[in-house]
Amino acid sequence: MLSCLGGVVVVLAVLAGGLGWLFKDELFHPFGDVRACEGSDVRLPEVIRAGGASMPAGASDIHYFTRNGSAEVTFVSNQIPDYLHRAGVLPEGEALFDEKHGTKGVADDEIDLPVNLCGSSLRGPVWIYQSTSATGAGISVTVERSPTVNDSFRVPARAVVTYSLP
Repeated sequence: MLSCLGGVVVVLAVLAGGLGWLFKDELFHPFGDVRACEGSDVRLPEVIRAGGASMPAGASDIHYFTRNGSAEVTFVSNQIPDYLHRAGVLPEGEALFDEKHGTKGVADDEIDLPVNLCGSSLRGPVWIYQSTSATGAGISVTVERSPTVNDSFRVPARAVVTYSLP
């Protein structure tokens, strides 16, 4: 009888472990959102709007960290210029790398993301935009530049957007 009961316990443990593995993303991410980094205190909507503009269509590897009314979002896209214009960070017709709108950042091969923001690190060199978005709130956008073409972003490029939540 005990050996039969032991076999049932083993089977139940294996089933529970299998179900846990099946739903591991929902179990180990805040709010069950695989994009949310550990420690986030607010869930962002499915369509993330940073600086008054939604992330570029087709953006991938999206992660975010929220704390005390601010958010940091990282994503990869080949449509960064479009996002910068829609968010009001870079006026239409302005050069991408005009120092009126941004500054050179670290040129290291690998640049850590801000503390607590999960995802892949940035690859240098980077360009940093500090602006007031279309919504009137402050926004900072750091984008990977091409290491070989001076007036271009990487294709695709990783960006980190920091802004205040509405």
